[in-house]
Amino acid sequence: MTSAVRPGTLVAPHHLTVVAPAAPRRGHLSVGEPPAGDDRIEVTSRWVERGGVPWFPVTGEIHYSRVPRDRWRDVLGHARAGGLTSVATYVFWQAHEPEPGVFRWDGQLDLRAFIEEAAMHGLDVVVRLGPWAHGEARYGGFPDWLVERKLATRTNDPGYLDLVHAFYAQTIAQLQGLAHADGGPIVGAQVDNELYDQPQHLARLRELAEELGLRVPIWTATGWGGAQVPDTLLPVYSAYGDGFWDDEQTEWPEFSAFHFRYSPVRDDLSVGADLREALDGITLDPDALPLKDDDAVPFATCELGGGMHVAYHRRPIVAPADVAALALAKLGSGSIWQGYYMYAGGTQRTGAHGSEQESHATGYPNDVPRVTYDFAAPIGEHGQIRPHHHYLRAQHLWLQQDGHRLATMATTVGGGSVDPEILRWAVRSDGRSGYLFASTYQPAKAALPEQRDVRLTVTLDGEDVTVPTRPVTIPAGVSVVWPLRYPLAPGVVLRSATARVLARITVDDREVVVLGAYDGIPVELVLDGDHEVGGAGVAVHREGATIVSLAAPAGPTCVVELTGARIIVLDQERIDRLYLLEVDGRERLVLSSAPLYARDGELVVQTESPDVTVSLLPAPDALRAEGADLGEPSDDGPWRSWRASAPRVGRRTLVSGLRPDATAPRPRRGGPLNRLSAPTDFSGAAIVQLEVPRELLDGVDRALLRVRWTGDVGRAYVGDQLISDHFWHGREWDVDLTPWADAVARHGVRFELLPWQRSTGVWVDPTVREVPDGLHVAAVDLVRVGTIRLTASERH
Repeated sequence: MTSAVRPGTLVAPHHLTVVAPAAPRRGHLSVGEPPAGDDRIEVTSRWVERGGVPWFPVTGEIHYSRVPRDRWRDVLGHARAGGLTSVATYVFWQAHEPEPGVFRWDGQLDLRAFIEEAAMHGLDVVVRLGPWAHGEARYGGFPDWLVERKLATRTNDPGYLDLVHAFYAQTIAQLQGLAHADGGPIVGAQVDNELYDQPQHLARLRELAEELGLRVPIWTATGWGGAQVPDTLLPVYSAYGDGFWDDEQTEWPEFSAFHFRYSPVRDDLSVGADLREALDGITLDPDALPLKDDDAVPFATCELGGGMHVAYHRRPIVAPADVAALALAKLGSGSIWQGYYMYAGGTQRTGAHGSEQESHATGYPNDVPRVTYDFAAPIGEHGQIRPHHHYLRAQHLWLQQDGHRLATMATTVGGGSVDPEILRWAVRSDGRSGYLFASTYQPAKAALPEQRDVRLTVTLDGEDVTVPTRPVTIPAGVSVVWPLRYPLAPGVVLRSATARVLARITVDDREVVVLGAYDGIPVELVLDGDHEVGGAGVAVHREGATIVSLAAPAGPTCVVELTGARIIVLDQERIDRLYLLEVDGRERLVLSSAPLYARDGELVVQTESPDVTVSLLPAPDALRAEGADLGEPSDDGPWRSWRASAPRVGRRTLVSGLRPDATAPRPRRGGPLNRLSAPTDFSGAAIVQLEVPRELLDGVDRALLRVRWTGDVGRAYVGDQLISDHFWHGREWDVDLTPWADAVARHGVRFELLPWQRSTGVWVDPTVREVPDGLHVAAVDLVRVGTIRLTASERH
């Protein structure tokens, strides 16, 4: 399928002619705000505007009811530091109305307090109102008492709508004064979730919410699966690198492969397909149902897979690099709103019926863990900062400084073939400038080869831009985005570069632009015209251009000096450490060896390592530390660096090399699709009792048990309390002891572990599939996480 907007033409295998895309349609959608106010939000057919300027939102899903309230600040702080502009959150009906007419909004269920905390971090909010939410919550988030009434739910049945009215009224009362029109952070609301055949009901849910007083500029509904979305709602889309909801015979879902290619097609028929088949007996055939490519609305996403949950029968590994590559593929395909599910993991709630997870017992096709909802997200269930938090932040820093331009750029696909021998590439352009995307990345189970002799030509405004000037090899497993005609400073235009744009900042009235090198690809910068070049730049003047190569390895001190601009070229290790944060009243570039965020002008560092290095540009005169010893600063090129030491932080191995005997129960099947069921018989489980000295739990922010093991299913208890569970799938299992410290000191932690048995038929990733049957606990480590607060100051 081709895009309805045709911004360019494919001339040759590595040559595109790109023309200016058509102007967007305006005023035809029933979303947005009236033309008044300095911060008015308008939705056009191609992008979203805010205050009259194209706006590129970045949203991450964080469930307030699944994250302890005392962790909201840290999780939201890291989300903002990660480049998010907003958070989305489900309102689970079962949590807030456990009994008919009895509503709860206290403690961890305080939706209003969560939104206010998000606003304190400068984050907007999208409220996913339900009433049906799913998110692997019991009955999709419906209370048991509602299910027992046998109403025609998710329709305009009057009895159902009366109950929705009461739930919406209570929810909207919590949001009073927090909407964007009132100066608050709520910019959008979603009604229901994955409802594909009831457009009248979706439309009625918006009407009902507005009748109850909720006024937001953007109303959405999930558009995937061929959903029939009424024209009063903006359809938003998904893309996952794998899916636990598929069956155990599927090696890799068809649509997961599609999402690593460039394409204007927005839809995905696989997400939610298990429920359609289980509940309605409907299987969507991609060849029979045309995929949507609607030029009336912009390409917005709300569920780019930030990781992936696991079910008992199918346990995918979505690697951090998978998440980053998929997100970048959607940018290359034309997304104007990046939304991630999940961005921060959480813990399944416990209610009157026990754990509130979905299961075969509730009629769901898949058994999922009872407690953990970690989702292998950028921020883990217990606040762990994962590599893809850093990988995505690099993309978000770029969007933060150039998203207003990228949003207006249309996509032309140069190569999006399924053939692994053909280079996948695309251009987003406004006709005059733009970005070139190219990729050799697919997950390890279907890896692509390197691409040799790559040299691409894009015709912009009648002039060819060729990048690089000499062919290069793009190594296997790399996704690049190269700027075309990027403005560096007045009179200085970067015609092309084989490095990525990361961030920019003004220091002493001079533009400092940070680029990132790609491993295995030489950095080449081409400037329009003749320019004097200094520092780490080596210039060759040729045919009205200045071609710059690097005389020093990429890194913090690799600085190319130009008139009016300074370019810092970072290597991959430093790219993963780069932040742009407000520190002591001004924006600064920050390089940190440990995760951090900014709050009230100070830096909050949360670290598993006792030694932390932080570098700032522009450098403050002084830095003070709370929670660590701070060394004297040192100057590293344009940066000033400090080393901090937190002596109580670190990792200690408690046990290792255990091979206890255990007996697996007989496999069972259940649920509407007769899939493998999670074991309930633990009579043959190995029992591992672990004593944790109280002094190891004190004086730190968090104490995590990190279990490296192979087996089938594990449960962790403190006394009789189940505090964590895990379907083994190849990743480490983290158990947070912090909320249970007193009980842990008295009772220790008891693990009940079932052995791996390949013949059961559980699907696991090929990278871990060949483990032997049985049970092996390689090690259990205690990870002590500390917080360091850094305050900067200037001499006046």
